Amino acid sequence: MELRQLEYFIAVAEEGSFTKAATKVHVAQPGVSAQVRRLERELGEILFDRSDRNVRLTAAGMALLPHARAALGAVANSRLAMDELVGLVRGSVKVGMITSCASVEFAELLAGFHRDHPGVEISLSEATSDRLLDGIISGTFDLAWVGLAGPCPGGVASQVITDEKLVAAVSHHHPLAGKSSIRLQELADQPLICLPKGTGIRTCLDQACASVGFAPRVALEASALDLVMQLAQQDLGIAILPESLAAYSSDLHPLAVTKPSMRSRIELVWRADEGSSPAAKALVRHARAVLSKDSDDK
Repeated sequence: MELRQLEYFIAVAEEGSFTKAATKVHVAQPGVSAQVRRLERELGEILFDRSDRNVRLTAAGMALLPHARAALGAVANSRLAMDELVGLVRGSVKVGMITSCASVEFAELLAGFHRDHPGVEISLSEATSDRLLDGIISGTFDLAWVGLAGPCPGGVASQVITDEKLVAAVSHHHPLAGKSSIRLQELADQPLICLPKGTGIRTCLDQACASVGFAPRVALEASALDLVMQLAQQDLGIAILPESLAAYSSDLHPLAVTKPSMRSRIELVWRADEGSSPAAKALVRHARAVLSKDSDDK
């Protein structure tokens, strides 16, 4: 039994056609047919029902399929492991991020990894923190930047990037602009501007408000913190923002939130088990090293 026989067998099973399978594996159709027949002779079983226009797996074929996929997967992983051993990493990595993480530093981190490992293909997607965490657990993402209000779920490892208080920010024309702080309960009837549900900041706000007995009145939602700030600058409501971001804007007046205060974190997260690919492990190492260096430089 040869690996190419298993490869052709899987291609026919997935495509339902010897002709389409031949196109997929870039081999002439007679070559694919010949190798599958040879595999059938070696196993002493018919793997495909060829009596109809569409080729279908027989019971023997269905029994073989998961084992054939596992065998080819093991070979691919072995190759990746050997590449890693000699310092050559190939493959692909899937990165997730929340919109508020977009920055020059983030782009430079990915660019540095690409320079070190040009054989690794990088894909990047944006989503809310809850979806990103689900993606890390399911394997949809190898690494993600997420916003958190509480601890990471089981099976997820993390490194803190930022941890800071959330504040209420208003325009300089707002009635509250003369105050330096505000109790959370005083926001109960105020129109708030915040990130949508599923984000770390929104989760933090919802949980804090629930702890003192009310649901926040979020009048305006925006997926980017820049837009949250701009809406507050136009006096459309009170923005819930990280303290450093509110202080950075000369067009907003920050108010410390008390009783209770609120904190939100940005964290780098990845799977805690050893099931990650060599490429994913290399990306995690690179990201953690960059973040640690940035922390030491501050």
